[in-house]
Amino acid sequence: MPSRLIVVKVGTSGITTSEGNLNEEEMQKLTSQIAAAIKQGDEVVLVTSGAVAAGIAELGIPSKPNDVVFQQAAAATGQSVLMAKYRELFKVQGLKVAQILLTAEDLSNRASYVHTCNVLRMLLKIGVIPIINENDVTSVDELRLKEGYKVNFSDNDILSVLVASAIGADMIIILSDVDGLYTTDPQEPGAQLIKTVEAITAELKSSLNGKSKLGRGGIQSKIKASEIATSCGIPVIIANSRRKNVLIDILAGKDVGTFFKPQNPMPAVERWIAYGAAVKGQIHVNEGAKKAILEGSSLLPVGIIRVVGHFNVGDIVSITDENKVEFAKGNPNYTSAELNLIKGLQIIEAQKKLGSDKPKEVIEHRNIHLIEEEK
Repeated sequence: MPSRLIVVKVGTSGITTSEGNLNEEEMQKLTSQIAAAIKQGDEVVLVTSGAVAAGIAELGIPSKPNDVVFQQAAAATGQSVLMAKYRELFKVQGLKVAQILLTAEDLSNRASYVHTCNVLRMLLKIGVIPIINENDVTSVDELRLKEGYKVNFSDNDILSVLVASAIGADMIIILSDVDGLYTTDPQEPGAQLIKTVEAITAELKSSLNGKSKLGRGGIQSKIKASEIATSCGIPVIIANSRRKNVLIDILAGKDVGTFFKPQNPMPAVERWIAYGAAVKGQIHVNEGAKKAILEGSSLLPVGIIRVVGHFNVGDIVSITDENKVEFAKGNPNYTSAELNLIKGLQIIEAQKKLGSDKPKEVIEHRNIHLIEEEK
């Protein structure tokens, strides 16, 4: 069997007890299965939750709802506890590990994004298991309140698929506390496991609800993650982390959990624009510019009516119409300050203000990702 690159994401509930302490037995089962996959020739990147829960247990202090700073302090404390246990368990299997903490900003900056991919590939090449978690200490939620700013992930479900997309993974396995996706709440009578999802529709997303007790994710997060992954051409399996030999059986092709079929993949740069980068601002355009973009043209200064937020060349921005509806994202050739000087101007007038060496296009069409309306 040819080597596969697998991203495995495990949630807080999969590696902790009901009290929030690390569950060494479950972690041992997980690490031994990952080791078995690697010995069979597969490469594995592990995305793990559990730092906050482990930190709260280590500190012995009850958590207060919505206390962001305490949650971050708990994450800082728990991260070392979590990694020490993973190192210990993988060492028994003769494997080394590397800790990688990521923020939205790390994947938003194109140079950082590419460098992160290179580091991950190097670790895999030298036989080290990358263990990834969101950097809760520096992922400040208040950033999300800035006008025009929108982060690209808010939990490890989304992070796992962004990493998988970045490194070109062959499969994503999301291990949860349920057996997969159900027709309704799995605790309700008559709930049935959905074995295969051909495509993620608006109807499917609106029919789901639920959130995990110890983690931030829930079924909505997993569906969003699966939507991103499958649109990048990567299949996803959601399964129960506590099912015996769950990883081994999935990798052997057995019928486990819910399988999300991959769709036709986007080009690499478009994937980054669509999913990998946080939105740093907004460019509002007139109807003529919107029509031109939808028909395959670039965005020119004359079509811009308003600029929101502060962004630099190469950041990702939301492109919205006169009704403030986002219909695309793009990678601009100008800063927000420059665009405020040339918005609404013809190209000749814009170049008089900023210089003739500046690009004619505010955003080239190849750097625009169109957002499809949900059906």
